[in-house]
Amino acid sequence: MAASGLISLTKPHGTNGLTYRDAGVDIDEGERLVDLIKPAAKSTARPGAEAALGGFAAVFDPKAAGFKDPIFLATTDGVGTKLKIAIESGRHETVGIDLVAMCVNDLSAQGAEPLMFLDYYATGKLNAGEAAKVVAGIAEGCRQAGAALAGGETAEMPGMYARGDYDLAGFAIGAAERGTLLPRIDEMQAGDVIVGIASSGPHSNGYSLVRKVVERSGLAWDAPAPFADGKTLAEALLEPTRIYAKALKPVFEVKLAKGAAHITGGGLVENAPRALPDYLVPDFDWSAWTRPAVFEWLQSVGGVPEEDMRRTFNLGIGMVLIVAPENAARVIGLLSGGGERAFQIGVLKAA
Repeated sequence: MAASGLISLTKPHGTNGLTYRDAGVDIDEGERLVDLIKPAAKSTARPGAEAALGGFAAVFDPKAAGFKDPIFLATTDGVGTKLKIAIESGRHETVGIDLVAMCVNDLSAQGAEPLMFLDYYATGKLNAGEAAKVVAGIAEGCRQAGAALAGGETAEMPGMYARGDYDLAGFAIGAAERGTLLPRIDEMQAGDVIVGIASSGPHSNGYSLVRKVVERSGLAWDAPAPFADGKTLAEALLEPTRIYAKALKPVFEVKLAKGAAHITGGGLVENAPRALPDYLVPDFDWSAWTRPAVFEWLQSVGGVPEEDMRRTFNLGIGMVLIVAPENAARVIGLLSGGGERAFQIGVLKAA
């Protein structure tokens, strides 16, 4: 048996011998990608993590990051069918930001600080140059979040994906000091204010419907976007998800937020209640902010009912905070100081 095993591992002789490259996996291209992305990963280094690639696991030192008694949190997410627009239009530079945002914004909704991020890139045939653009976007997202790009995995799997397709998954680690996690539902009461933080557009949700609307419109990806001057349709719809971590940090440090919710698939109506106790419900003022023009275009061209719009898209609000009425103005001011647009969009009422 041992001899047989050894024979099976040797390279077949003659012109009909197969290699891993013949099977569709190019190890050299994978190594080239690692070399291409090392500078991007290094640029995300932060206290506690050196962001060096090449090891078998990522290491983080919470004491070096300033934590005394941390609780660790972990999230995972992807970009969804927004990737199809990137692939079909050949614009790969920003979907990595979306990947980071979808994970670290979930950490923020629990009051945590993003520390470390890992990515998983899977494709049927690796193109190192194209993949490097995606990872450069991931690194940019990590810089925006203040997280180290600590590692990841690239999988080349012939036969699993159509030519040119790839998929992304992300994994984020965050921390908060013990006793500071959100939501603090025991402090919530009727009359508390819902503060909404503006989104940059659909973010990374509802894109299966977005692509159906684009198909109905008959517009090509390189056509001028009807709702965004100076941009092609692909550029406008690939506007990356906003990352709120740095703007939220001053709010969290002074404990002005009782709860937070990341507005993803399901919209405000499905996500805001996740941060509330059963005896309270959100009462939204849907006229309190102006929806980005992309949503008006999607609803008009697609004939999408208002109920579906509210349950599919964020409609211009990417994150909400629950705050006491007397703190609402201060919270909005702190968020504005961090570069975000924020509004009072409703109140809590008894269920």
